[in-house]
Amino acid sequence: QVQLVESGGGLVQPGGSLRLLCAASGNSNDIDSINDMGWYRQVPGKQREMVAHIRSGGSTNYADSVKGRFIISRHNAKGSVDLQMDSLKPEDTAVYYCFVEVRLDSRGSTWSTWGQGTQVTVSS
Repeated sequence: QVQLVESGGGLVQPGGSLRLLCAASGNSNDIDSINDMGWYRQVPGKQREMVAHIRSGGSTNYADSVKGRFIISRHNAKGSVDLQMDSLKPEDTAVYYCFVEVRLDSRGSTWSTWGQGTQVTVSS
């Protein structure tokens, strides 16, 4: 169906910035039917949490903890989504996972999948 390839993770000092990229590939019909793309993150001992997501129409949602610091952008022509992360804090350290939701039929049924995850470490 759709495969997600993530990049951009790494080590950064507090207050620094990173940009994460998630690119979708696979069946062209499924790529054209993506409803929603976004990012989640997870640290050991905690539940995976939503960071940001963006709908096909451009509407966005952010976790309260990242509002004003992270910006999600969607590039439909490329089937990709970016997450610009500024003013990073040690608490942002996590594995970040891309997700995508694909519309399956005209009745609104959907299918979703996750990327493999990319490590973001914020430390001095």
